[in-house]
Amino acid sequence: MRIAIGADHAGVALKGELIEALRRAGHDPVDLGTNGDEAVDYPDYAEAVALAVRRGTVDRGVMICGSGVGASVAANKVPGVRAAVCHDTYSARQGVEHDDMNVLVLGARVVGGALATELLDSFLGAVFSGADRHRRRLGKVGLLEVRDWSESQEEAD
Repeated sequence: MRIAIGADHAGVALKGELIEALRRAGHDPVDLGTNGDEAVDYPDYAEAVALAVRRGTVDRGVMICGSGVGASVAANKVPGVRAAVCHDTYSARQGVEHDDMNVLVLGARVVGGALATELLDSFLGAVFSGADRHRRRLGKVGLLEVRDWSESQEEAD
């Protein structure tokens, strides 16, 4: 699989470990930065990973920041991206199987290299089930991305 991977300054070291793990597993990592420890803004790298996934230039994405929360929020602003911060293997697997998650987000200050590699393996080894209930729910999620959220619409609901 071709995997986009990005990180802010807090995730650079873990990103390097995961790139090596991806290569060892036979995947093609696409490093979208950052590559230094100078402070940078996670939304810039979350956007780069999310856009690569949205455009289909990669199969899936991985984004790393300090906690994983900010990068998850940012990546999910890109339509068609389903990103989740995962710190356990069940969520990393189930997120793909049920929710067709296409971006795994990790918190470098929360998980170490060994667990992050397990999470990555769970994420990449999972396949969307395609069950009717999951497709129905994803259809509703897709409608949220295109809904008119103007003030008048909110009042009507």
